[in-house]
Amino acid sequence: MSGRDCDIAIIGGGLSGGLIALALARHRPELTVRLVEAGAQLGGNHRWSWFASDLSPAGTALMADFRRAEWNDGYHVCFPGHQRKLDTAYRSLASADFAACLHRELPGDTIMTGQEVAAVDADGVDLADGRRITARAVIDCRGFAPTSHLEGGWQVFMGRHLRTPQPHGVADPIIMDATVDQHAPHGNGGAYRFVYVLPLGAHDLFIEDTYYADKPDIDRSMLSSRIDQYQQQMGWHGEPVGFETGVLPVITGGDFRAFQDEHHIAGVAVAGARGGFVHPLTSYTLPIAVEVALAVAQDADPPGDQMAAKLDAMARRHWSAMGYYRFLGSMLFGAARPEERYKVFERFYRLSPDLIERFYAGRSTIAQKLRVLVGKPPVPVHRAIPALLSSSPPLSNSPRKDIP
Repeated sequence: MSGRDCDIAIIGGGLSGGLIALALARHRPELTVRLVEAGAQLGGNHRWSWFASDLSPAGTALMADFRRAEWNDGYHVCFPGHQRKLDTAYRSLASADFAACLHRELPGDTIMTGQEVAAVDADGVDLADGRRITARAVIDCRGFAPTSHLEGGWQVFMGRHLRTPQPHGVADPIIMDATVDQHAPHGNGGAYRFVYVLPLGAHDLFIEDTYYADKPDIDRSMLSSRIDQYQQQMGWHGEPVGFETGVLPVITGGDFRAFQDEHHIAGVAVAGARGGFVHPLTSYTLPIAVEVALAVAQDADPPGDQMAAKLDAMARRHWSAMGYYRFLGSMLFGAARPEERYKVFERFYRLSPDLIERFYAGRSTIAQKLRVLVGKPPVPVHRAIPALLSSSPPLSNSPRKDIP
Protein backbone atom coordinates (compact mmCIF):
# COMPACT_ATOMS: atom_id res chain seq x y z
CA MET A 1 0.00 0.00 0.00
CA SER A 2 3.09 2.26 -0.16
CA GLY A 3 2.62 3.57 3.37
CA ARG A 4 -1.06 4.48 2.89
CA ASP A 5 -3.66 3.71 5.53
CA CYS A 6 -5.88 1.88 3.03
CA ASP A 7 -6.42 1.15 -0.63
CA ILE A 8 -9.86 2.77 -0.87
CA ALA A 9 -11.54 5.27 1.46
CA ILE A 10 -15.33 5.57 1.13
CA ILE A 11 -16.94 8.71 2.56
CA GLY A 12 -20.53 8.13 3.63
CA GLY A 13 -21.87 4.91 5.07
CA GLY A 14 -25.32 5.07 3.52
CA LEU A 15 -26.71 2.70 0.92
CA SER A 16 -24.20 3.42 -1.83
CA GLY A 17 -21.10 3.57 0.36
CA GLY A 18 -22.06 0.46 2.30
CA LEU A 19 -22.77 -1.60 -0.81
CA ILE A 20 -19.47 -0.55 -2.43
CA ALA A 21 -17.62 -1.65 0.72
CA LEU A 22 -19.50 -4.96 0.73
CA ALA A 23 -18.84 -5.61 -2.97
CA LEU A 24 -15.15 -4.94 -2.45
CA ALA A 25 -15.05 -7.28 0.56
CA ARG A 26 -16.75 -10.02 -1.46
CA HIS A 27 -14.87 -9.67 -4.75
CA ARG A 28 -11.57 -8.06 -3.73
CA PRO A 29 -10.90 -9.19 -0.14
CA GLU A 30 -7.18 -8.44 -0.44
CA LEU A 31 -7.90 -4.69 -0.64
CA THR A 32 -8.07 -2.63 2.54
CA VAL A 33 -11.06 -0.30 2.80
CA ARG A 34 -12.19 2.39 5.24
CA LEU A 35 -15.90 3.25 5.37
CA VAL A 36 -16.27 6.63 7.09
CA GLU A 37 -19.72 7.63 8.38
CA ALA A 38 -20.60 10.79 10.31
CA GLY A 39 -23.63 9.24 11.99
CA ALA A 40 -23.72 6.77 14.84
CA GLN A 41 -24.96 3.95 12.58
CA LEU A 42 -24.39 2.92 9.00
CA GLY A 43 -27.43 3.58 6.84
CA GLY A 44 -29.02 6.13 9.15
CA ASN A 45 -32.75 5.61 9.71
CA HIS A 46 -34.17 4.50 6.39
CA ARG A 47 -35.92 1.71 4.54
CA TRP A 48 -35.03 0.72 0.98
CA SER A 49 -37.33 -1.36 -1.18
CA TRP A 50 -37.09 -2.96 -4.61
CA PHE A 51 -38.71 -5.48 -6.91
CA ALA A 52 -36.93 -8.82 -7.13
CA SER A 53 -36.78 -8.42 -10.91
CA ASP A 54 -34.78 -5.18 -10.55
CA LEU A 55 -31.52 -6.99 -9.79
CA SER A 56 -29.17 -9.00 -11.98
CA PRO A 57 -28.02 -12.43 -10.70
CA ALA A 58 -24.83 -10.77 -9.42
CA GLY A 59 -26.89 -8.07 -7.72
CA THR A 60 -29.17 -10.64 -6.12
CA ALA A 61 -26.09 -12.45 -4.80
CA LEU A 62 -24.70 -9.22 -3.34
CA MET A 63 -27.95 -8.64 -1.41
CA ALA A 64 -28.45 -12.28 -0.37
CA ASP A 65 -27.12 -12.09 3.19
CA PHE A 66 -29.09 -9.04 4.29
CA ARG A 67 -32.00 -9.83 6.60
CA ARG A 68 -34.95 -8.34 4.73
CA ALA A 69 -38.69 -8.58 4.35
CA GLU A 70 -39.85 -10.57 1.32
CA TRP A 71 -43.23 -10.89 -0.37
CA ASN A 72 -43.39 -13.38 -3.23
CA ASP A 73 -47.12 -13.21 -3.95
CA GLY A 74 -47.17 -9.69 -5.37
CA TYR A 75 -48.43 -6.29 -4.29
CA HIS A 76 -51.47 -4.00 -4.57
CA VAL A 77 -52.09 -0.52 -5.99
CA CYS A 78 -55.27 1.46 -5.31
CA PHE A 79 -56.67 4.51 -7.12
CA PRO A 80 -60.10 6.17 -7.13
CA GLY A 81 -61.00 4.46 -10.41
CA HIS A 82 -58.73 1.43 -10.47
CA GLN A 83 -57.43 -1.24 -8.10
CA ARG A 84 -55.08 -4.03 -9.04
CA LYS A 85 -52.81 -6.75 -7.71
CA LEU A 86 -49.57 -7.42 -9.57
CA ASP A 87 -47.55 -10.61 -9.16
CA THR A 88 -44.01 -9.18 -8.99
CA ALA A 89 -42.06 -10.22 -5.88
CA TYR A 90 -41.09 -7.35 -3.58
CA ARG A 91 -38.26 -6.81 -1.08
CA SER A 92 -37.57 -4.29 1.68
CA LEU A 93 -34.49 -3.66 3.83
CA ALA A 94 -34.36 -1.66 7.06
CA SER A 95 -31.24 0.36 7.83
CA ALA A 96 -30.68 -1.51 11.11
CA ASP A 97 -30.46 -4.80 9.19
CA PHE A 98 -28.28 -3.13 6.56
CA ALA A 99 -25.84 -2.01 9.27
CA ALA A 100 -25.89 -5.37 11.06
CA CYS A 101 -24.91 -7.27 7.90
CA LEU A 102 -22.08 -4.88 7.11
CA HIS A 103 -20.71 -5.20 10.63
CA ARG A 104 -20.80 -9.00 10.23
CA GLU A 105 -19.19 -9.16 6.81
CA LEU A 106 -16.67 -6.33 6.67
CA PRO A 107 -13.25 -6.67 8.31
CA GLY A 108 -13.12 -5.22 11.80
CA ASP A 109 -11.09 -2.12 10.93
CA THR A 110 -13.22 -1.14 7.91
CA ILE A 111 -16.12 0.70 9.58
CA MET A 112 -15.58 4.10 11.17
CA THR A 113 -18.86 5.57 12.48
CA GLY A 114 -19.31 8.87 14.31
CA GLN A 115 -16.53 10.47 12.25
CA GLU A 116 -17.16 13.90 10.80
CA VAL A 117 -15.19 14.69 7.66
CA ALA A 118 -13.44 18.05 7.49
CA ALA A 119 -11.93 17.79 4.01
CA VAL A 120 -11.53 15.35 1.12
CA ASP A 121 -8.86 15.20 -1.56
CA ALA A 122 -7.47 12.71 -4.05
CA ASP A 123 -5.00 11.26 -1.54
CA GLY A 124 -7.25 10.85 1.48
CA VAL A 125 -9.65 12.24 4.05
CA ASP A 126 -9.15 14.71 6.89
CA LEU A 127 -11.39 13.99 9.88
CA ALA A 128 -12.79 16.71 12.13
CA ASP A 129 -10.74 15.41 15.07
CA GLY A 130 -7.51 16.12 13.20
CA ARG A 131 -6.69 12.61 12.00
CA ARG A 132 -6.01 11.88 8.35
CA ILE A 133 -6.76 8.70 6.39
CA THR A 134 -4.54 8.27 3.34
CA ALA A 135 -5.75 6.16 0.42
CA ARG A 136 -4.97 5.23 -3.18
CA ALA A 137 -8.54 6.13 -4.17
CA VAL A 138 -11.34 8.06 -2.47
CA ILE A 139 -15.07 7.62 -3.24
CA ASP A 140 -17.51 10.29 -2.04
CA CYS A 141 -20.95 8.83 -1.22
CA ARG A 142 -22.27 11.56 1.11
CA GLY A 143 -25.73 11.93 -0.41
CA PHE A 144 -27.56 14.38 -2.66
CA ALA A 145 -26.52 18.02 -2.34
CA PRO A 146 -28.99 20.79 -3.27
CA THR A 147 -28.04 22.42 -6.57
CA SER A 148 -29.18 25.18 -8.91
CA HIS A 149 -28.06 23.11 -11.92
CA LEU A 150 -30.81 20.46 -11.69
CA GLU A 151 -34.56 21.05 -11.88
CA GLY A 152 -37.64 19.27 -10.60
CA GLY A 153 -39.57 18.68 -7.42
CA TRP A 154 -39.39 16.55 -4.32
CA GLN A 155 -40.73 13.34 -2.87
CA VAL A 156 -41.50 14.00 0.81
CA PHE A 157 -42.45 11.22 3.22
CA MET A 158 -42.95 10.05 6.78
CA GLY A 159 -43.04 6.37 7.69
CA ARG A 160 -44.37 4.83 10.90
CA HIS A 161 -43.69 1.32 12.19
CA LEU A 162 -46.90 0.27 13.93
CA ARG A 163 -47.20 -2.73 16.24
CA THR A 164 -50.76 -4.02 16.58
CA PRO A 165 -52.07 -6.00 19.59
CA GLN A 166 -54.06 -8.29 17.27
CA PRO A 167 -53.00 -9.66 13.86
CA HIS A 168 -53.65 -6.93 11.30
CA GLY A 169 -54.56 -9.34 8.49
CA VAL A 170 -52.58 -7.61 5.72
CA ALA A 171 -50.80 -10.21 3.60
CA ASP A 172 -49.19 -8.25 0.76
CA PRO A 173 -47.68 -4.78 0.36
CA ILE A 174 -49.77 -1.86 -0.81
CA ILE A 175 -47.21 -0.01 -2.92
CA MET A 176 -49.49 2.89 -3.78
CA ASP A 177 -52.85 3.80 -2.24
CA ALA A 178 -53.88 7.04 -3.92
CA THR A 179 -57.50 6.91 -2.80
CA VAL A 180 -56.50 9.34 -0.03
CA ASP A 181 -57.14 13.08 -0.12
CA GLN A 182 -55.08 14.72 -2.89
CA HIS A 183 -55.16 18.33 -1.71
CA ALA A 184 -51.72 19.86 -1.30
CA PRO A 185 -50.23 20.41 2.15
CA HIS A 186 -50.67 24.03 3.17
CA GLY A 187 -48.10 26.29 1.56
CA ASN A 188 -46.41 23.55 -0.47
CA GLY A 189 -47.68 24.53 -3.89
CA GLY A 190 -48.89 21.15 -5.12
CA ALA A 191 -48.69 17.43 -4.52
CA TYR A 192 -49.49 13.90 -5.61
CA ARG A 193 -50.12 11.92 -2.45
CA PHE A 194 -50.29 8.21 -1.71
CA VAL A 195 -49.88 5.86 1.24
CA TYR A 196 -47.45 2.92 1.17
CA VAL A 197 -47.99 -0.08 3.47
CA LEU A 198 -45.68 -3.01 4.22
CA PRO A 199 -46.80 -5.92 6.42
CA LEU A 200 -43.53 -6.67 8.24
CA GLY A 201 -45.05 -9.39 10.40
CA ALA A 202 -48.41 -10.57 11.75
CA HIS A 203 -48.41 -7.67 14.23
CA ASP A 204 -46.18 -5.17 12.45
CA LEU A 205 -47.00 -2.65 9.72
CA PHE A 206 -44.88 0.01 8.10
CA ILE A 207 -47.16 2.87 6.99
CA GLU A 208 -45.66 5.68 4.93
CA ASP A 209 -47.43 8.85 3.82
CA THR A 210 -45.72 10.19 0.68
CA TYR A 211 -46.32 13.10 -1.63
CA TYR A 212 -44.66 14.58 -4.71
CA ALA A 213 -44.32 18.27 -3.96
CA ASP A 214 -42.91 21.49 -5.32
CA LYS A 215 -41.04 22.33 -2.12
CA PRO A 216 -38.75 20.14 0.06
CA ASP A 217 -40.57 20.82 3.33
CA ILE A 218 -41.53 18.25 5.94
CA ASP A 219 -44.50 19.09 8.13
CA ARG A 220 -44.16 16.33 10.72
CA SER A 221 -47.37 17.20 12.54
CA MET A 222 -49.44 17.14 9.35
CA LEU A 223 -47.89 13.88 8.12
CA SER A 224 -48.36 12.18 11.49
CA SER A 225 -51.98 13.29 11.53
CA ARG A 226 -52.51 11.91 8.04
CA ILE A 227 -51.09 8.54 9.09
CA ASP A 228 -53.42 8.60 12.13
CA GLN A 229 -56.37 9.19 9.81
CA TYR A 230 -55.33 6.39 7.47
CA GLN A 231 -54.91 3.94 10.36
CA GLN A 232 -58.38 4.83 11.61
CA GLN A 233 -59.85 4.41 8.13
CA MET A 234 -58.23 0.96 7.81
CA GLY A 235 -59.15 -0.10 11.34
CA TRP A 236 -55.53 -0.55 12.50
CA HIS A 237 -54.70 0.17 16.12
CA GLY A 238 -51.50 -0.19 18.07
CA GLU A 239 -48.35 1.50 19.29
CA PRO A 240 -45.74 3.23 17.11
CA VAL A 241 -42.33 1.60 17.63
CA GLY A 242 -40.35 3.57 15.06
CA PHE A 243 -40.55 6.20 12.36
CA GLU A 244 -38.55 7.85 9.59
CA THR A 245 -38.83 10.97 7.48
CA GLY A 246 -37.16 11.92 4.24
CA VAL A 247 -36.98 14.21 1.23
CA LEU A 248 -35.79 12.86 -2.13
CA PRO A 249 -35.22 14.79 -5.37
CA VAL A 250 -37.46 14.18 -8.38
CA ILE A 251 -35.31 15.36 -11.29
CA THR A 252 -36.96 16.69 -14.45
CA GLY A 253 -34.03 18.38 -16.18
CA GLY A 254 -30.96 20.54 -15.88
CA ASP A 255 -27.29 20.73 -16.81
CA PHE A 256 -25.75 17.51 -15.53
CA ARG A 257 -22.16 18.39 -16.38
CA ALA A 258 -22.52 21.64 -14.44
CA PHE A 259 -23.94 19.62 -11.53
CA GLN A 260 -20.90 17.34 -11.64
CA ASP A 261 -18.53 20.29 -11.82
CA GLU A 262 -20.24 21.97 -8.87
CA HIS A 263 -19.26 19.17 -6.49
CA HIS A 264 -16.06 18.17 -8.27
CA ILE A 265 -12.95 17.49 -6.18
CA ALA A 266 -9.97 16.66 -8.38
CA GLY A 267 -9.19 12.95 -8.30
CA VAL A 268 -12.12 12.03 -6.03
CA ALA A 269 -14.75 9.58 -7.35
CA VAL A 270 -18.42 10.28 -6.65
CA ALA A 271 -21.20 7.70 -6.28
CA GLY A 272 -24.72 7.52 -4.89
CA ALA A 273 -27.24 10.36 -5.21
CA ARG A 274 -24.41 12.93 -5.01
CA GLY A 275 -23.11 11.44 -8.26
CA GLY A 276 -26.54 11.43 -9.92
CA PHE A 277 -27.12 7.67 -9.57
CA VAL A 278 -30.88 7.82 -8.93
CA HIS A 279 -34.08 7.06 -10.79
CA PRO A 280 -35.20 10.63 -11.52
CA LEU A 281 -38.94 9.99 -11.27
CA THR A 282 -39.48 7.19 -8.74
CA SER A 283 -36.43 8.07 -6.57
CA TYR A 284 -35.64 4.34 -6.32
CA THR A 285 -31.93 3.96 -5.59
CA LEU A 286 -31.14 0.42 -4.46
CA PRO A 287 -30.92 -1.36 -7.86
CA ILE A 288 -28.74 1.45 -9.19
CA ALA A 289 -26.53 1.45 -6.08
CA VAL A 290 -26.06 -2.31 -6.43
CA GLU A 291 -24.87 -2.01 -10.04
CA VAL A 292 -22.47 0.83 -9.20
CA ALA A 293 -21.03 -1.21 -6.30
CA LEU A 294 -20.45 -4.20 -8.57
CA ALA A 295 -18.83 -1.97 -11.21
CA VAL A 296 -16.41 -0.53 -8.64
CA ALA A 297 -15.48 -4.00 -7.36
CA GLN A 298 -14.98 -5.29 -10.90
CA ASP A 299 -12.34 -2.65 -11.64
CA ALA A 300 -10.95 -1.52 -8.27
CA ASP A 301 -7.24 -1.26 -9.12
CA PRO A 302 -6.89 2.08 -10.97
CA PRO A 303 -5.57 5.10 -9.08
CA GLY A 304 -8.05 7.61 -7.75
CA ASP A 305 -8.14 9.94 -10.74
CA GLN A 306 -8.92 7.07 -13.10
CA MET A 307 -11.62 5.71 -10.80
CA ALA A 308 -13.11 9.21 -10.59
CA ALA A 309 -13.15 9.51 -14.39
CA LYS A 310 -14.75 6.07 -14.71
CA LEU A 311 -17.61 6.88 -12.30
CA ASP A 312 -18.13 10.32 -13.84
CA ALA A 313 -18.52 8.71 -17.27
CA MET A 314 -20.84 6.05 -15.84
CA ALA A 315 -22.96 8.81 -14.25
CA ARG A 316 -23.23 10.67 -17.56
CA ARG A 317 -24.37 7.49 -19.30
CA HIS A 318 -26.94 6.99 -16.57
CA TRP A 319 -28.16 10.58 -16.97
CA SER A 320 -28.57 10.05 -20.70
CA ALA A 321 -30.42 6.75 -20.19
CA MET A 322 -32.84 8.40 -17.74
CA GLY A 323 -33.93 11.17 -20.13
CA TYR A 324 -37.31 9.56 -20.80
CA TYR A 325 -38.16 9.43 -17.09
CA ARG A 326 -37.21 13.08 -16.64
CA PHE A 327 -39.54 13.86 -19.55
CA LEU A 328 -42.40 12.13 -17.74
CA GLY A 329 -41.52 13.97 -14.55
CA SER A 330 -41.84 17.27 -16.42
CA MET A 331 -45.35 16.28 -17.46
CA LEU A 332 -46.21 15.26 -13.90
CA PHE A 333 -45.07 18.50 -12.29
CA GLY A 334 -45.69 20.97 -15.09
CA ALA A 335 -48.80 19.74 -16.87
CA ALA A 336 -50.94 17.84 -14.38
CA ARG A 337 -52.96 19.87 -11.89
CA PRO A 338 -51.80 18.95 -8.36
CA GLU A 339 -55.12 17.42 -7.33
CA GLU A 340 -55.20 15.36 -10.56
CA ARG A 341 -51.62 14.09 -10.66
CA TYR A 342 -52.82 10.72 -9.40
CA LYS A 343 -54.44 10.16 -12.85
CA VAL A 344 -50.96 9.85 -14.40
CA PHE A 345 -50.18 6.90 -12.12
CA GLU A 346 -53.70 5.45 -12.27
CA ARG A 347 -53.38 5.15 -16.04
CA PHE A 348 -49.81 3.83 -15.77
CA TYR A 349 -50.87 0.99 -13.47
CA ARG A 350 -53.34 -0.30 -16.07
CA LEU A 351 -50.40 -1.28 -18.30
CA SER A 352 -48.63 -4.65 -18.51
CA PRO A 353 -46.71 -6.01 -15.50
CA ASP A 354 -43.50 -6.33 -17.54
CA LEU A 355 -43.74 -2.68 -18.59
CA ILE A 356 -44.21 -1.61 -14.96
CA GLU A 357 -41.29 -3.73 -13.75
CA ARG A 358 -38.92 -2.38 -16.37
CA PHE A 359 -40.08 1.17 -15.71
CA TYR A 360 -39.08 1.02 -12.04
CA ALA A 361 -35.77 -0.58 -12.96
CA GLY A 362 -35.12 2.22 -15.49
CA ARG A 363 -34.88 -0.31 -18.33
CA SER A 364 -37.98 0.44 -20.43
CA THR A 365 -37.81 -0.68 -24.03
CA ILE A 366 -38.58 1.77 -26.85
CA ALA A 367 -41.93 0.07 -27.41
CA GLN A 368 -42.77 0.36 -23.72
CA LYS A 369 -41.83 4.04 -23.65
CA LEU A 370 -44.17 4.67 -26.55
CA ARG A 371 -46.92 2.61 -24.92
CA VAL A 372 -46.88 4.85 -21.85
CA LEU A 373 -47.48 7.89 -24.05
CA VAL A 374 -50.03 6.62 -26.58
CA GLY A 375 -53.77 6.54 -26.10
CA LYS A 376 -55.78 8.99 -24.04
CA PRO A 377 -53.23 11.32 -22.45
CA PRO A 378 -53.19 11.46 -18.64
CA VAL A 379 -52.82 15.26 -18.83
CA PRO A 380 -54.37 17.74 -21.30
CA VAL A 381 -52.27 18.32 -24.41
CA HIS A 382 -52.68 22.10 -24.09
CA ARG A 383 -50.96 21.87 -20.70
CA ALA A 384 -48.40 19.19 -21.59
CA ILE A 385 -46.71 21.07 -24.44
CA PRO A 386 -46.02 24.29 -22.47
CA ALA A 387 -44.79 22.19 -19.54
CA LEU A 388 -42.25 20.40 -21.71
CA LEU A 389 -41.02 23.71 -23.15
CA SER A 390 -40.62 25.39 -19.77
CA SER A 391 -38.19 24.87 -16.92
CA SER A 392 -38.96 23.41 -13.51
CA PRO A 393 -37.75 25.06 -10.30
CA PRO A 394 -34.10 24.43 -9.41
CA LEU A 395 -33.36 21.81 -6.74
CA SER A 396 -31.39 24.39 -4.78
CA ASN A 397 -33.32 24.48 -1.52
CA SER A 398 -32.15 22.37 1.38
CA PRO A 399 -35.02 20.30 2.84
CA ARG A 400 -36.63 21.86 5.88
CA LYS A 401 -37.08 19.06 8.39
CA ASP A 402 -39.82 20.74 10.38
CA ILE A 403 -42.49 23.33 9.70
CA PRO A 404 -44.11 25.12 12.65
